[in-house]
Amino acid sequence: MPTWLLLGSLYTTQYLGLGFLVVALVAILRDEGAPLDQVGLVFLLGMVWPLKFLWAPFIDRVRFGRLGHYRVWLLLMQGALVMVLFAMGYFHPARQFEAVYLLALLLALFSATQDIAVDGMACRLLSTEARGPANGLQIAGGLLGNMLGGGVVLISYSTLGWQIALFILAGCTMISFVQLLFFREPVWEVTPASEARLLSRIVNFWKRPGGPYWLLVVALYCLGASLTYGVLVSFLVDRGWDMERIGLEVNILGSLLAIASALLTGHIIRSMDRGKALIGGAIIQFVAIAAIALPVVGISGEVGLTVACSFYFLFYPPAATILATAMMDHTSFERPATDYTFQSSLNLLFAIASMSAAAALADLKGYPTVLMVALSFAGLAIVLAFRYRPTVSQHSKVWPSPEKTNADLNSGLTR
Repeated sequence: MPTWLLLGSLYTTQYLGLGFLVVALVAILRDEGAPLDQVGLVFLLGMVWPLKFLWAPFIDRVRFGRLGHYRVWLLLMQGALVMVLFAMGYFHPARQFEAVYLLALLLALFSATQDIAVDGMACRLLSTEARGPANGLQIAGGLLGNMLGGGVVLISYSTLGWQIALFILAGCTMISFVQLLFFREPVWEVTPASEARLLSRIVNFWKRPGGPYWLLVVALYCLGASLTYGVLVSFLVDRGWDMERIGLEVNILGSLLAIASALLTGHIIRSMDRGKALIGGAIIQFVAIAAIALPVVGISGEVGLTVACSFYFLFYPPAATILATAMMDHTSFERPATDYTFQSSLNLLFAIASMSAAAALADLKGYPTVLMVALSFAGLAIVLAFRYRPTVSQHSKVWPSPEKTNADLNSGLTR
């Protein structure tokens, strides 16, 4: 149980700062009268995460002996996040934007590195059956972190001020740091991988049986949901929803439904065949997008739109949870952080690009066109899932368990 609590805490706190940056900081800057071009710079910080695969091999390679491999990286990153958030509280976001932006860049860099380390540790710690619940926890933690960082902190800012809001974020992030102090990572007996460089790892990934097809699945599987999300809030605003209603039904109720959905999905798929799980997730994702498409094309009215939003947030997380679980199965024991981060970065890059493209397409052709394209990609995801044949889903079962590894090491020391 302590390990699960730690993973949940780490997956949540890594998004506290990000949620704050992309929601609260933007709103605060505009409220302080910052120009739109300055506000736009904040969104560029999100590009740090798709690039995190560039330094993931360094996190895999640099170890710290019995202090723990990924544990030490996590302690360093959590401590750095706490210090950055505390420091940011001493600068005014509008009058001292340059300093705040530099600290925000560090926050994005440290949170991305923390994500590399926690994914690497999770890949090694978790059995095949435990990866479903763990990735449900990962998706739910991200949603919770975004909701807290972007919503709760924004509310506290209006009553308590900038500095106290940042100190609250730092205090919440400190919880994971304290948990890590009492966590003991297993000492793994790791044979150095022959592919130490990033390019070699990518080429090796591509040459695996079914590797190119799997990367196509990673890139396109959730594209329909990303296209839909890219225009959802804009569509609601154009339909006359005020900010309070959007905040309540999208940021709070929608997030709670998505969190529950991700956790339930993780529990359901723990012993399912990954191929069948991918098919199920793709079909449910299609239903989620179709629910939004109905009011967009004018088939249902205002009540239908409210119900559709609830359906969307309930039915899109399963696909993301299942894909993340399958990505863990495609990692090696020697370089789990690099392998997983390469896949997640590819997925995130396509998601960001699709959300940007959705906004541009909606401006040119309208919302119905975007939803039709999203449904087309969701249909493609179903086809890809049906044609997918797991080729490495069982390899994780032959990984040495932490207990066996430690027992072997201890017996070796006493012989």
